[in-house]
Amino acid sequence: MKTSSHLTISRRGLLAMAGAGLATATLPGALFAQGSGNILVIASGQDIPNFDPHTATGYSASFFMRNVYDPLVRVAGNPPEAVPALAESWEVSEDGKTYVFKLNGNARFHSGAPVTSEDVVYSFQRALSLAKGNSWMIRDIVTAEGVKALDATTVEFTLATPFAAFLQVLPWIFIVEKAVVEANLGADMGQTWLLTNTAGSGPFQVARVEVGTLYHLARVADAWQPGGGNLGGVIWQIVRETATQRLLLQRGEAHIAVDLTSEDMDSLADAPGVVRVLEPEYRTFSIKMNTKNGPLTDPNMRKAISHATNYQAIVDAAGYANLMTGPLPDGILGHNPDLGVYRMDLDKAKEYLAKTATPEGGITLKMVHVSGLEQQRRWALIMLDSLKQINIDLEIQPLKWPDMVAACASPETFPDLFPVYQTANYGDPDNIAFAAYHSSRNGGWQNAVYSNPEVDALIEAGRAEIDPEKRKAIYQAFQEMVVADAPDIFGVLEKRRLGLRDSVKNYNFTPVASNAIEAWPLSLS
Repeated sequence: MKTSSHLTISRRGLLAMAGAGLATATLPGALFAQGSGNILVIASGQDIPNFDPHTATGYSASFFMRNVYDPLVRVAGNPPEAVPALAESWEVSEDGKTYVFKLNGNARFHSGAPVTSEDVVYSFQRALSLAKGNSWMIRDIVTAEGVKALDATTVEFTLATPFAAFLQVLPWIFIVEKAVVEANLGADMGQTWLLTNTAGSGPFQVARVEVGTLYHLARVADAWQPGGGNLGGVIWQIVRETATQRLLLQRGEAHIAVDLTSEDMDSLADAPGVVRVLEPEYRTFSIKMNTKNGPLTDPNMRKAISHATNYQAIVDAAGYANLMTGPLPDGILGHNPDLGVYRMDLDKAKEYLAKTATPEGGITLKMVHVSGLEQQRRWALIMLDSLKQINIDLEIQPLKWPDMVAACASPETFPDLFPVYQTANYGDPDNIAFAAYHSSRNGGWQNAVYSNPEVDALIEAGRAEIDPEKRKAIYQAFQEMVVADAPDIFGVLEKRRLGLRDSVKNYNFTPVASNAIEAWPLSLS
């Protein structure tokens, strides 16, 4: 029987650690000497916001949850498909509304308790009740009363409406141990406790945390999951500068780097011991505008900025990328490659500007970007130069990712321009459409402020329709309406850029959240 191992960090400790610096270029000697054996080091510029699988989002949170928690099914392969995780098998009714999952009888939480159908029911009901994190993926599809435990290892879902992407979203709804969370409920359904504690069944558990510096996950001694590699642990190492990530990779002080620029990838082309991963995936980059507060509430101002933007400079700075054609990624169901979108046209920019309250410009806007993320810094400078062409100044402020997320809480704190990478968690237009444009997402980083009831209705119709041709028509209308609103500067579709040491074995690329590395199958030679 395993013993429960919950890491607790005080609020004072969190603040102290957040202020602690790290000489990243001199990182890993001590870490490799800890005696755990085969510690995989992943260099990333993004902190893990918290440990609650039903509230935390972002790729760093996805990395954490994929390794510390388990979902009913995982995603694997290229093209991606659902594969067993906690559920060893499942059945689907002909009408697409009833799913029955049979749990793996070997599944155990870190406490040693078996994973039961009651834990699954509790986890889905908690996610729906909190209405945070990844719960948007199942909003209005799964209801609290629609999830039932038929017996200790059988769970039935009766969906409120058919949902073509249901199996694809399940990898992002993670299962917590009901008894542990219930014992630490507090006044907020355990949210405060789960900021810095875990209640999972994943193959790794938290061993050490230094906020802003590193997150060390140790292999569970008798992990129940099949097919594991030889890792004794994995360290999510915070390295703000992408050039430093590259240097650590070249020196063998990091095994994987997840935030590399195109220039970094070019520099690594002939680097000994380094494997480059350059693969297409549904990964969009756009710059969201504050449609609810300030000058950009005027659609004419948004269109003026959209036409002033130097798109060619944006794609040139991206390197391995293509320009977006509207809000959906190329090749996904319903995408319209012939959609009329904004391109640089200063005459049109000035024409729209003349319709605003400041027809001659003369205003200053604010844009933030992730501190240390060179690609975003370059795009901010391109926007600075672009806006000068219509007599608009731009204040640029680098922020750490948690501070950027905090700025999304209200229209008043949200900046005028906010750059966003959206990596599809599942290969369906609903992923980008709902996460980035549905008003229920307001207050989160994926869609802080934009809302349009007609767009909401199209998104809801698209996720409830199972006929592919009817879905295509719905998403055609969705794209046209969003472009007409101009809430975003539609930027680029980037190839995923990862660097790995050749000592990393058993890595297989999957074009879904590929920077949120699943460490369990990996080995180090």
